[in-house]
Amino acid sequence: MTTRQIRRLLIANRGEIAIRIARTARARGISCVGVYSDADRTSLHLDSMDVAVALGGETAAESYLRVDAIVQAAVENGCDAVHPGYGFLAENAEAARAVEAAGLIWVGPTPEQIELLGDKVAAKRAAEQAGVPTTPIIEVAADGSIPDAVPMPALVKAAAGGGGRGMRIVRDGDDLASAIESASREAAAAFGDATVFIEPYIEQGRHIEVQIVGDGAGEVLHFGERDCSVQRRNQKVIEEAPAVGLPDGVREALHDGATRLARHVNYRGAGTVEFLVGNDGTITFLEVNTRLQVEHPVTEAVTGVDLVGLQFDVASGIGLGMTQDAISLCGHAVELRLVAEDPSSGWMPSTGVITAFEVPGEIRVDSGIHAGSIVTTNYDSLLAKVIVAGPDRSTALAIAADAMRRADIGGVRTNADSLIAILTDEVFVEGSVDTGYLDRHPHVLQGLRPDPADIDAHLVAVVLNRVSSNRQADQRWGFAPSGWRNLATRGQRVTMVETGGDESVEYEVEYRSLGNDTWEFKLGEWPKADDEGALGQDDRRTSVVRCDGLSIEIDGRRTSPTVVRDRDNWRVSGYSGRTQWHELPRFAQHDAELAGAGPVAPLPGTVIAVRVADGDKVDADQVLMVIEAMKMEHQITTPSAATVTTVRFSVGDRVDMGDLLVELEIGGQDS
Repeated sequence: MTTRQIRRLLIANRGEIAIRIARTARARGISCVGVYSDADRTSLHLDSMDVAVALGGETAAESYLRVDAIVQAAVENGCDAVHPGYGFLAENAEAARAVEAAGLIWVGPTPEQIELLGDKVAAKRAAEQAGVPTTPIIEVAADGSIPDAVPMPALVKAAAGGGGRGMRIVRDGDDLASAIESASREAAAAFGDATVFIEPYIEQGRHIEVQIVGDGAGEVLHFGERDCSVQRRNQKVIEEAPAVGLPDGVREALHDGATRLARHVNYRGAGTVEFLVGNDGTITFLEVNTRLQVEHPVTEAVTGVDLVGLQFDVASGIGLGMTQDAISLCGHAVELRLVAEDPSSGWMPSTGVITAFEVPGEIRVDSGIHAGSIVTTNYDSLLAKVIVAGPDRSTALAIAADAMRRADIGGVRTNADSLIAILTDEVFVEGSVDTGYLDRHPHVLQGLRPDPADIDAHLVAVVLNRVSSNRQADQRWGFAPSGWRNLATRGQRVTMVETGGDESVEYEVEYRSLGNDTWEFKLGEWPKADDEGALGQDDRRTSVVRCDGLSIEIDGRRTSPTVVRDRDNWRVSGYSGRTQWHELPRFAQHDAELAGAGPVAPLPGTVIAVRVADGDKVDADQVLMVIEAMKMEHQITTPSAATVTTVRFSVGDRVDMGDLLVELEIGGQDS
């Protein structure tokens, strides 16, 4: 086999995966060239590059998907090879051909393998030829016509791409047509190929995938399996290695099937063969991802093998350099996908400026953001991957949960609280959950709430932080004691609102200094005067609080929450969990707000479908419009029966958060 040394590498990606690839390249003395869009001019991944080339444009299509610009940047900057990472061009056969035609090394499978295995219909046929267990599929005609008598439940799936894009679960035959239309549209936008097919949907199956690497000369190794069953919208949330509770016979069959298929196509480079394993042990082949996976770090953690380094070895012709017997798994690893989405609101994406980002502990955090980074709708919502390894599963889960409890992330809503709830949920901890876990356990999406005593500790810590920071900013009354009043009949009063749960909760607080870092706090509803002006019974809890700057002691119970103030908002984290707070304005307006004239855009995006016209009468929950943002579709519905008075946007229009999309006359159905 001919070898070619890689001295300079162009990384055709962004964010955490670009940083991760650069880390291994730098360790091998390989110089790195990066690329960036206009939206990524201040992106963290550029700091990992020796040279970075501007591609122009804001969106992926205008930048990272431009094959010509990528190849030109590699050639003009003296690169030997191109690594596509995952997403974008990673499974694009034409990109691989263009790179190789320019005399460069493509760090990935051959273009022919990408085409064959990237087409899920063709991959199914190859799996059948290789003797891999699988289920039959139903092909959908190019015109989108619906096949007859499709058994339910069914899965509509994009023939190209991956990552859960272009995938819809259908349980009612009447919904099949709209599912095909929606999946096809999403697949075309994400992968440039609108082809979809239908396969049986196995309820309560486990999503198990096998990591393989082939040398392109007939040798293929597997590096164990990963369990990726905790999913939302067919996208993974938590991944583990190895899969817990898998019968040895099933595990061996998965490994054997994955390597057999890879050898059948003489696979080159890193890839993942994905399966669905039923409760009865039935194995169904799903697809092959011809690239590095997002969750590859958990395999690295339990095998000790640098998979990116192995990609370089195979691409440069050095080969695998090891045998199957040399690969063994040690301990357990879990990866958490931290995303800018709010699970309690239907996984609604969140955008904005990251004001803080810290995940503490002796763990691995692969991230492409930092304080000051801007989260936009141009790319997916992944903020970071938190990877934890331990000698066993229970230890790894405990460490991961503790890291999430103490994490400080500001500026956007995230799924951190839900991750804590999942990691500590009894059903998940027992192991062997299937892909329907989140649907059957929606309570974890609300996050794990701290105990009442810990809520009180967080509240007191926030109030004292408020006192301290306000005191430091005071330029006029520094001579007077904190909270000083000329009529000491009561202490200072403030109303704090906790916003970390599924709904906001107001807490009324009265406090006064007793000196020597000691305070008296009264927690509970303030006494109210009756019609004659007499105060009612005072049912508040009175506590003595001591604060030494690091710890809060309430009636002899000491804790050490971390408090971060962001203007008039506070974030608290610690062993007991996380909360968020803001101060209720003392002189709030109480005028009733006027009812809205219709639904507004929940986040910036692009209108991809309009389902109504001016004058239409609509029912409650009827879809009015579909917006695409962060690679996901969001259906805009009407809250009740109404008449459409004005449709304000058309297909292709950009909308900003808060834009009124459709004007409605509520109740118009009955008029």
